[in-house]
Amino acid sequence: MSLSEEQQHVLQVARAEVLSGRMSRRAFLRLGLALGLSAGATALVACGGTSTPAPTATAPIAAGSGPTGRLRVASEIPVQLDPAFASSDAEILILNHVYDYLVDIDATNAVVPRLAREWTISEDGLRYRLVLAPGVTFHDGSPLTAADVVWTFNRLRDPALQLPTADLYANIADIAADGDNAVVFTLAEANPFFLYDLSDNHALVLRAESENPATAFNGTGPFRVVEYRTENRIELAANTTYFQAGKPAVANLEIIFFADQAAAVDALRGGQVDLVLRMPTPLFQTLQQESGIVTVQTPTNGFDLVRLRADREPGNKPEVIRALKLATDREAIFRQVKAGLGAIGRDSPIGPLFSAYYSEETPLPPRDPAAARELLARAGYANGLQLDLHVPDSGDRPDLAVVLKEQWAEAGINVNVIVEPESVYYGDNGWLEVDLGITGWGSRPVPQFYLDVMLVSGAIWNESRFSDPEFDALAATARTTLDEAERVRAYREIQRILIERGPIIIPYFFAQLSAHRAGLRGYVAKAFPGRTDLATIAV
Repeated sequence: MSLSEEQQHVLQVARAEVLSGRMSRRAFLRLGLALGLSAGATALVACGGTSTPAPTATAPIAAGSGPTGRLRVASEIPVQLDPAFASSDAEILILNHVYDYLVDIDATNAVVPRLAREWTISEDGLRYRLVLAPGVTFHDGSPLTAADVVWTFNRLRDPALQLPTADLYANIADIAADGDNAVVFTLAEANPFFLYDLSDNHALVLRAESENPATAFNGTGPFRVVEYRTENRIELAANTTYFQAGKPAVANLEIIFFADQAAAVDALRGGQVDLVLRMPTPLFQTLQQESGIVTVQTPTNGFDLVRLRADREPGNKPEVIRALKLATDREAIFRQVKAGLGAIGRDSPIGPLFSAYYSEETPLPPRDPAAARELLARAGYANGLQLDLHVPDSGDRPDLAVVLKEQWAEAGINVNVIVEPESVYYGDNGWLEVDLGITGWGSRPVPQFYLDVMLVSGAIWNESRFSDPEFDALAATARTTLDEAERVRAYREIQRILIERGPIIIPYFFAQLSAHRAGLRGYVAKAFPGRTDLATIAV
């Protein structure tokens, strides 16, 4: 329905109340419903978005025997469904079932075939030849060829598009088709993690010359898009000609959008959805004794990053960085915010799951608020420090902000917590611009990803503006060396530097917390939340 100017004004005023923290998102949703909007459409207004017409599938679903049943999955609201620009778990979840990657990462963190059925690597580590699976077709019926792969990755590494993958794939010197069914990647420098890079969340293969990837949904994946209603759901049907035997196991997949994670959990309780893939710790705890519901916790290397910009005051003063670290009690945060689910962090993205590289050789400084106050005085803040702390409204991040506010106050660091919708926090003039923020980083199969896009000088997502020549040299060594012992040494030195002088605090690594109704078959949670394979699940 269309709203009158007066109704629109009411919603915009209320949205400002939400952003300022004076109105809860639940109250805002109730207001939108009273005005006649759906819950999803109201949520989009809260996030600054709009509702758009839904496209439909470009080709009919083949008739005949095959998978049966409908799987209903709760998700947050996606914003960007062009694979090259997608970022949230909700977006990756959808795209992972419409398109395919060249390779995938299994639950044991191993590289496994997907569109690429096999590969060979030259002895010098510079040439990767991947052979494509035969008989793969896009949903419009056109065959997959090496030209589609070449076009996809040339787009991902195009600097003009300003994608994070431009940095990730900057080391590719050339991509060429070798006939119709093989593609050759030639690297400028050896990269032992290159196959993992090919599984990056954005690296879904599109048909060459695709004009509208965000709305066309012409993939090779296990499901075809039937209808996309931006305000509340996306409906998909099984691709009965899918090239992987036994997939998908369910005929219809419905991903239902919720702006409120509590509402998603309520829908699971009420039988309106079958699976909720992530939720805050308190909600998870309420489900653990619920009859008919199975709760699942899976260790990941995902973490919440607390960071202060180091390129301007006050973060450009080393004493301030050290004061923040001394004022933080990581063990207390882990107990209070995560209820002991996951692992305690050590201010480095190289977590315990990376067992070959994780190190506890460098001790964390014990909490000492008095010493933190002395450091602040030495930096010119004898009367304390006032800071705004920007926080997305997802997961346990608002709770983390509250605990930090309490802990830091003892050291004279007084913060004003500003909770924002996730889409606002990660939008323009958001997380990459603010001085102090909490950012959620999803789990990745190798630690090098975090270093290259988050911490080396000039990295596209270097939100802390950290720049350290010694760190950069060690990250380059870890990225390029074929000597595993040398890489281990580099990663241990990197952890030392980040603990001693990095402008970041990683208080914990979170577990993926999910829940599903008891009748679900085949659900296996993975360490990469957005990459959960719903195509294997039956109902």
